[in-house]
Amino acid sequence: MQLWRLRQRVHVSWVIALGCLFFVVGVWTAQYAALSSWWYVGAGLLACFGVWRRQLFVLPCIVLAGMIAGMCYGSFVSRGLEVYKPLVGVTLKLEGRVKEDLSTTAKGLVVMQLDHIKYSGDTLPGSVWVSVIGHPKAKRGDIVTVSGKTTVGFGTFALTMFTAKIVSVVEPHPGDIGRVVRDWFADAIRKGIPEPEASLGIGYLTGQKSALPADLATALQIAGLSHIVVASGYNLTILVRLSRRFFIKVSKFMSVFSSGIMIAGFIAMTGLSPSMTRAGLVSSLSLLTWYYGRQFHPFVLLPFAAAITVLWQPSYAWGDLGWQLSFAAFAAVMIVGPLLQNYFFGEKEPGIVRQVLGETVAAHIVTIPIVVPAFGYISNVAIPANILIVPLVPLAMLLTFIVGVTALVMPSIAEIVGMPASWLLHYMTFTSQYLAGLPWAKTTLVTPWWAIVAYIMLLVAGCIYMQRKTGFKLREVNIIE
Repeated sequence: MQLWRLRQRVHVSWVIALGCLFFVVGVWTAQYAALSSWWYVGAGLLACFGVWRRQLFVLPCIVLAGMIAGMCYGSFVSRGLEVYKPLVGVTLKLEGRVKEDLSTTAKGLVVMQLDHIKYSGDTLPGSVWVSVIGHPKAKRGDIVTVSGKTTVGFGTFALTMFTAKIVSVVEPHPGDIGRVVRDWFADAIRKGIPEPEASLGIGYLTGQKSALPADLATALQIAGLSHIVVASGYNLTILVRLSRRFFIKVSKFMSVFSSGIMIAGFIAMTGLSPSMTRAGLVSSLSLLTWYYGRQFHPFVLLPFAAAITVLWQPSYAWGDLGWQLSFAAFAAVMIVGPLLQNYFFGEKEPGIVRQVLGETVAAHIVTIPIVVPAFGYISNVAIPANILIVPLVPLAMLLTFIVGVTALVMPSIAEIVGMPASWLLHYMTFTSQYLAGLPWAKTTLVTPWWAIVAYIMLLVAGCIYMQRKTGFKLREVNIIE
C-alpha cells in the first residue's frame, strides 16, 4: 500500500511549483555557497527525469534540480557584482538612473536608488543606494551623477554612498512617461484637495508615498496602514476588480483587455518596485486563467510568481523587505484569510467588513515573522485601523480621481467638487494619526531566531488543521474576484 502511494503520479503544475520554490531557495543560498555553471547540466537532467516520471518518490529530483539551478543562477549574478569590490571605501563619481521615487530617512537625508550604473566609461550591473543632503531636483527616470565615499552594500544594493554630492541631473526625453503623467495628474488633484489629504489620495491612486509628510507616513506605518499607500497589490487589485466587473457586461475579452490595460498603466505610473512586480504578475496570471475558465491553486501561483520575479531580479531573494512582505501578504490573503473565514463562519459569503477583518488579521499574523525582526516592534492598532479605514479606500480613490479630472476640465470648481474627498481623506488622516499616537500603539520586541521558527511552524500547523477541519478547497480562491 505504501509503495503504491509513492508511485502515484503528481500533476505537472505541482511539479513546476515545487521546482520554482526551491529555485528561489537556491538563489538565496547562493549568497553562502557558489556553484559553477556546469551544474546546470545536472539540474537539467534531474528536472527532465522528475517531469517524465512525476511520481512521489522522484520529487526529491525536482527539489535538487530547482535548488541547483537557483544556486547556479544566483552565483552567476553574484560573480557579476564582484566588480564593485575594488570600489568599496574610496571616493569616486558614479552615474546612474533613478530607479524609484526619492524617499527621506528619519534623519532628513534624501535617498536615491540608482541602476544602469556607469563608472569610468563602463556599465556596471546591480543597483546603488545613495543618500544626499538637501532636496535634489532629481526624479524617477532621471540620470544623475553623484560623488562621495562608498561603503559595502546591503540587501539588494551592491554599493552604498552616504551623504553624497549631486554633480549633475539630466532629464532624458521622453524619459519616464508614466511618472510624468502621474505627476501631472497629481498636480491637478492638489488644486481641489488641500495637503496632507491630497498626498494621501494621490498615494491611493498612484502608490506615490514619497509626497507624504514625514509624520503622516510614520503614523501610517505604526498603524499598519502603509500597504494602502505604497505601490502594492491592494491598490492594483481594487482597480482590476472594478475594471473586470464593469466590462464583463460587454464581453469577457473586453473585461480581460481593459484589466490588462489597467495593470500596465498602474505599473507605468508606480514603477517596477518589488511589490508592484509581484502584484502585476499575480494579477495578470489570475486574469489569464480566469479568461480560460481555469484557476491557479495558491500553492502553485505563489512559488511560480516568486521564481519569475527572482529570475528577473535575483537580489529580491537576498534581503529585499518589500518583496518579502508582498509575498507574505499575498499568501495571507490567498491562503490564511479564506481558511479563517471558513473555519469561523462556514461557507457563507463574507461581507465587506468581515472580509476586510479576515484579510487584515491574516496579513497581520503572517507578516509578523518579517516585520518584528526588521522593525523591532509590532503594531497593536493595525486591526482596528484597517477596519476603520480600508473599506473606504475604494471610495476615496474614486472621489480623488473625480477631483483630478475636474481640475483638468473645470479648474474653477475643483475645490467645491473636492470637498467630499477632502472630508473623507481628513477622517482617514485623523484616524491613523490618533491611533498611532496612542501610548500602547506598538510593542517593542526582540525575538531570537528560534522563536520566529517556532511561530512559523505553529502558523503552518494551524492552517493545516483549519483546512482539514473545514475541507475548504483553496483552488477556488481567486484574487481578482
